[in-house]
Amino acid sequence: MFKFCQMKHIFEILDKMRCLRKRSTVSFLGVLVIFLLFMNLYIEDSYVLEGDKQLIRETSTHQLNSERYVHTFKDLSNFSGAINVTYRYLAATPLQRKRFLTIGLSSVKRKKGNYLLETIKSIFEQSSYEELKEISVVVHLADFNSSWRDVMVQDITQKFAHHIIAGRLIVIHAPEEYYPILDGLKRNYNDPEDRVRFRSKQNVDYAFLLNFCANTSDYYVMLEDDVRCSKNFLTAIKKVITSLEGTYWVTLEFSKLGYIGKLYHSHDLPRLAHFLLMFYQEMPCDWLLTHFRDLLAQKNVIRFKPSLFQHMGYYSSYKGTENKLKDDDFEEESFDIPDNPPANLYTNMNVFENYEASKAYSSVDEYFWGKPPSAGDFFVIIFENPILIKKIKVSTGTEDRQNDILHHGALDVGENVVDFKQGRQCVTYLRLGEFKNGNFEMSEVNQKIPFDINCIRIYVTKTQKEWLIIRSISIWTF
Repeated sequence: MFKFCQMKHIFEILDKMRCLRKRSTVSFLGVLVIFLLFMNLYIEDSYVLEGDKQLIRETSTHQLNSERYVHTFKDLSNFSGAINVTYRYLAATPLQRKRFLTIGLSSVKRKKGNYLLETIKSIFEQSSYEELKEISVVVHLADFNSSWRDVMVQDITQKFAHHIIAGRLIVIHAPEEYYPILDGLKRNYNDPEDRVRFRSKQNVDYAFLLNFCANTSDYYVMLEDDVRCSKNFLTAIKKVITSLEGTYWVTLEFSKLGYIGKLYHSHDLPRLAHFLLMFYQEMPCDWLLTHFRDLLAQKNVIRFKPSLFQHMGYYSSYKGTENKLKDDDFEEESFDIPDNPPANLYTNMNVFENYEASKAYSSVDEYFWGKPPSAGDFFVIIFENPILIKKIKVSTGTEDRQNDILHHGALDVGENVVDFKQGRQCVTYLRLGEFKNGNFEMSEVNQKIPFDINCIRIYVTKTQKEWLIIRSISIWTF
């Protein structure tokens, strides 16, 4: 009974917070964390009555009492389990094996424009034959209008029949009876009622899609239904995942727009699906995703550039309003993500705050930042194993700080690693060349260097007054 009173107090606080109707995600996150902790505490108590559990479910979802609602949310106590939904297979053949990546799309009828077919076409056309073997595409036709679904299924099966037969394309629908109440919801942020209904249903659409895809592949990437893809995007994604091996992450972002290009481990999909369902009426899905990432202890955004996916729709799925958003970091043509083999990095420069050396070597949109370097200062990369290098590229400065470049410097490669008190270092170095306008780039390095490389050193040849940003260090190997 004591724990129930605690839970009741938490919900009273939550209701007061909701009444503020402000766009403050920080305050909501604090309440959210407390709520989940108490929810877990409450569920684990074997003495809690079943009737009290039902009260918690109703209170936490704004006193919605319909049988449909209870049917949908009865499994929320088990965040790792699948949601009990019977899907309708609109176009599919049995999935023969688990794939590397599932690409999920949810689509509804638009008042203006329809980009779903172009999005599916882009996914397949921008993938090589070998890449197609490792992907599956799941389309959730989430509109309740059966006539529209029938037309879309006919168009999809006509244009992509061979992909459906090959098990690469699955079209599904979650029936309306599994959805919670979508009318009369709280108008958070003073959104009009139809806007609240749209974004709340969209959260449930995505939740049911995620739930379906939980066991179809090792990884999952969410796209919207009006997107075009970069060429060989799968190969780029695989390379990034490999580079982060041993690193904890929840979400990797391959676009900075909305719910486009967000990558997850498939084992996290059930929890994410439950999370979207639990708070479906609180805020838009992309805001909820930020809270989900924070709750699973990934505090910083991990976003890669160039972006692999671009928004191409002109009209929004909400009321057909104009939506001209574009990702200016997108590159449609194939780009080669560097290999950047495992290495240790260090420098004798004065590092500013937490802009440490390792950030220059990551594919993430971060960088090293140091105070004005002096002649003789260095920045060293020591590889775990000797490597044969095809290409090296080093960029300094940023668009915002164009003068924080290496004005006078050189790049050396070294061999014969020896352990010193200060750490492992190369004994001998060979100079590859000088920096020009803050940048260094050289191809066919293997033809110029007669040995396998253990170290790369950026060497300051002249003292400068400006601070130094090393934006990226990119290395391609054989």
